Amino acid sequence: MSPADLERLVNRAEHLMARIEASLPPLPPEADWSAHAYRWRTRAGRGWLEPLHNLLPMNLADLHDIDTQKERMNANTRQFVQGRRANNVLLTGARGTGKSSLVRAMLNEYGKDGLRVIEIDKTDLTDLPHIVDLIRTRPERFILFSDDLSFEDAEPGYKALKSVLDGSFAAVPDNVLIYATSNRRHLMPEYHSENLAGHRNDEEIHPGEAVEEKVSLSERFGLWLSFYPFSQQEYLDIVRHWLVELSVDVTDWEPIRHEALQWAMMRGSRSGRVALQFARDYAGRVA
Repeated sequence: MSPADLERLVNRAEHLMARIEASLPPLPPEADWSAHAYRWRTRAGRGWLEPLHNLLPMNLADLHDIDTQKERMNANTRQFVQGRRANNVLLTGARGTGKSSLVRAMLNEYGKDGLRVIEIDKTDLTDLPHIVDLIRTRPERFILFSDDLSFEDAEPGYKALKSVLDGSFAAVPDNVLIYATSNRRHLMPEYHSENLAGHRNDEEIHPGEAVEEKVSLSERFGLWLSFYPFSQQEYLDIVRHWLVELSVDVTDWEPIRHEALQWAMMRGSRSGRVALQFARDYAGRVA
């Protein structure tokens, strides 16, 4: 090959490499470790920590009628922040009763002491090992948080979460815990046929083992916190609290009470979330 032919070949190769590089997605940004909360984002197979600076304020004092759950969650998180032993936490139960709000309150309570929260969508749970490797040498204490978690059969995130919780030979570092919320206590759908001893279920020879597999994930959380629907009075107490927080005069309580109950009836739920939504609407109307 002549020098001229070699030069043309090199030029074509460089041109081809330039076109390939232009079509590749940009490299993910370096993590900004100054934030207190992050969201794990993915694009074109690459993941990075997106800092969240505008956080929804939530204090422990804002959460009413879940005193037992607050006490146990607070104790577990305090132990974790202080470098002592603590458990992964699964918060289950009725919707809108303060499960995710309690996690936000923990960050507000202990963020100044080094607590950090990384929010992870269910579809990104397969990246858990990579996230753990990214933060294992950091001095902060990280809660990996997945909200409204549930799985269908054979979802890949199920086994990834199970492995990180307590199923891998590689130990999860001491500065990492997993907190998750779910409306299902066992995180996966269960079927009546699975509980019928001896019933033939899709060629499954040992149906009881299928049930054990579904229960095994939730059992890897060391602390279970259950949340229950609020009574009418509990709901009204939360409404009053949020109205006061929003600087609404509640001296004439009876008409407000009547409106709050009608609001809950239209929504079909008496929960902390519904109470806050009503308080926002009422405060906006009377401002």
